[in-house]
Amino acid sequence: MRKVLLQFIPALMSFMPFYAVAQTKIIQGEVLDKQSDEPIPFVSVKFAIQNGGMLTDSLGKFSITLNSRTAVDTITITSVGYEPTKIPVADIEDSSFITVHLTVMQSKDEVVVKTKYNRALWFWRKIIAHKPENDRRQFSNYGYEVYNKLELDLDNVNKEKLGKNFLLKPLKFVLDYVDSTSEKEPFLPVYLTETLSDYYYQKAPRKTREIIKATITNGIENESYIKQLGNTYQNINVYDNTIPVFNREYVGPFSDNGDDFYNFKLLDTQYLAGKRLVHFAFKPNRPGGEFFEGDCWVHDTSFSIQKIMLRPATDANINFITGLTLIQEFKLVNDSTWFLYKDKFVADITPISKKRLGLKARKTTTYKNVLLNSNIVTAALDSNKSNEDILLKRGAQNKPDSFWQERRHEPLNANEQTVYKVLDTLTNNKTYIRYQHAFNFLTTGTLDVGNVRIGPWYYWVSGNTYEGTRMRFDLATNRGFNKKLNLRGYLAYGFADKTFKGKAEAKYMLSRSPWSYIDFYYKKDIDNGQVVYDQLGSDNVFGFFLRKPGMEYRLQQVTEKKFEYYRETFSGFGIGLTASSRQYEAVLNLPGANYFPAKTGDPFSTFETGLRLRYAYQERTIEDNFERYNLGSNYPVVELNYTHAFPGAFNSSYRYDKINISVSDYLKIAPYGTLYYNVFAGKVFGTAPYQMLAILPGNNWYYYSKYSFNLIDRFEYLTDRYAGFNIEHNIGSGIFRYTKLTRKLKLRQFWEAKGIIGGLSDANYKLNFVPGNPFKTLDNKMYLEVGTGVDNIFKFFSVDFIWRVLPRPLPTERVDRFGVFFGFKFSL
Repeated sequence: MRKVLLQFIPALMSFMPFYAVAQTKIIQGEVLDKQSDEPIPFVSVKFAIQNGGMLTDSLGKFSITLNSRTAVDTITITSVGYEPTKIPVADIEDSSFITVHLTVMQSKDEVVVKTKYNRALWFWRKIIAHKPENDRRQFSNYGYEVYNKLELDLDNVNKEKLGKNFLLKPLKFVLDYVDSTSEKEPFLPVYLTETLSDYYYQKAPRKTREIIKATITNGIENESYIKQLGNTYQNINVYDNTIPVFNREYVGPFSDNGDDFYNFKLLDTQYLAGKRLVHFAFKPNRPGGEFFEGDCWVHDTSFSIQKIMLRPATDANINFITGLTLIQEFKLVNDSTWFLYKDKFVADITPISKKRLGLKARKTTTYKNVLLNSNIVTAALDSNKSNEDILLKRGAQNKPDSFWQERRHEPLNANEQTVYKVLDTLTNNKTYIRYQHAFNFLTTGTLDVGNVRIGPWYYWVSGNTYEGTRMRFDLATNRGFNKKLNLRGYLAYGFADKTFKGKAEAKYMLSRSPWSYIDFYYKKDIDNGQVVYDQLGSDNVFGFFLRKPGMEYRLQQVTEKKFEYYRETFSGFGIGLTASSRQYEAVLNLPGANYFPAKTGDPFSTFETGLRLRYAYQERTIEDNFERYNLGSNYPVVELNYTHAFPGAFNSSYRYDKINISVSDYLKIAPYGTLYYNVFAGKVFGTAPYQMLAILPGNNWYYYSKYSFNLIDRFEYLTDRYAGFNIEHNIGSGIFRYTKLTRKLKLRQFWEAKGIIGGLSDANYKLNFVPGNPFKTLDNKMYLEVGTGVDNIFKFFSVDFIWRVLPRPLPTERVDRFGVFFGFKFSL
């Protein structure tokens, strides 16, 4: 027996290696950023007890071997800037592929040790010094094909709870698509747009051209909206001094003076395709500002960025965003040039709280077929009509699925394919369409019913001491009725004066690009007081409730017939011609026509022709029906108006000339917030009643008006020559960044100043200062009001404290020297 055992043991031991091999298993996986789903390169993946491990590759992939010795071990996954993650081997033995999400480590206050020699700062200076040859704008021109994809998902979806909601019960079937995702936290993909464009850029003179070749917009038919989805307005350059995040500007870590705002740190080095990359991290050196934190990989020879991840600082003053990541990747297009290959933008939007239903926005852009200093780019830009052309190619919205399958830069994943299934189901669902119309009606005030637009609803009921309760109903045609002709008007009735009022208008679009139209309207109504863009009028429900108590109504009725022609050029220059006839009737607390004797015609009638010149270089706009709204420009906007009045025409009594000019701009001055300014001047040549002179825009409401003098009453100051300014500076966090509580509340600070010097000629003074008039004159003195306040209270509200400073002596009544005003706006 002993002899048999001695012979058997070697034989048994010879099988043990095969047994061990049989217990060996290879697990593959990937490591992703939890918020953005972006692969994290060069992450450490190792066993906690046993020796061994590896780094993920540049795509965040890894492969690790399990055996009998590691059965009770734990895999530890670590990366700089992320919370470590530990996974017991027992939890993954039945898997062949795992996905690990790492959470960004919360920033902590650190002691920065300053030395005479800081290697990280030296490395940053090298990056800055090499910006000119690494920034893509070094080339005289470039071009590429760009693919944009924007996906919106409902996040934190609780199927059981939402399924019981009585409003959502008719749409409960949509929740079945939640199970088609593979995320840890359930979400429902609900919207997706795709755009494929050719983009061209020339440095000097600066020109850009984008040709949108194909687009899937899923319900968006408005061409001006579609153009916003291309590359022209979503072009981020990480080498810029400031980087846009929604409507804000953040100081970039590689701005020319970034060392004033950031601390830098060198981490480690890796090799990729034979090139040595340095891992470089950055974080702001002050709290509560518009800065980023993140890291990047930099080629150590050319000092060019290969990949960068940017996140707003943890305590950045930004609303509704609980997570946001910007990623850019670069690839070599030749042996020495790193060019942008891919950028990605991921934002977690939570209107209520992190645990409630939210929205996740994912924008991915990829670039192909890069051309550098190419004659092809020059030839394409030679056909530009303006310095910044965006063209929607005919048939771009009707490409078949086969086209997209062939031309997409990357295939749709399972979640993105789910979006199209959801949308196909919803677009034919009557309940969904009804809810969509109701939402649009509440938010915009208008509702399209067939080819007719009803509203806005906030004009339906209002009131004043002259009309009593006032009812108004607006009706207009939309582009379904006619793409060029717009008919609109309203009918109003006052129950105290028992009089109908109204307006009828016809507008014909000559061209939408460039913008050009003719317009004619007839109006007979009470002058409701809205003389500047953001000022409330007395004929809407909000103005009715927000009017200051005890303020005297000063009303007149206006009958107006007006013709207007307006045309713009592709360069941003616009010209308008008008002819109008107006008859005024003072109806409450204003001097009447009996005080203004006229030699000919009606003393309160005028016939004017006007010339309007406007220059807004590269101004962004969007259209809605037959109206266009300005989104701003990177350059000042200049406007000049000239008016001439003809006596005798249409019962007019006066001859005079008016001229005014204004220059305005909206500047983003990170990290010091935003600055709006407007300087203006004007003069009236001639003698005329008060309605035809310049009446300083006052504010009789508690709602703050950006473009009015908030401590002036309507019809208080009368001038025929003036020059003034309007400055408003929103500092951002300002003084509120110095305490944790105010940083957490995301309060923002601002200040404003409005001033004007004006006067009135002796002739106009004599004509208008009649018994019972409410007017004052500045008498060539300056009116000045200054203010400060708190913005972003509960993310929506603001409070302004305004003081009247000049002219002296100040009014005796305190309410005329100081006022508190409120505002409401939605901002990120």
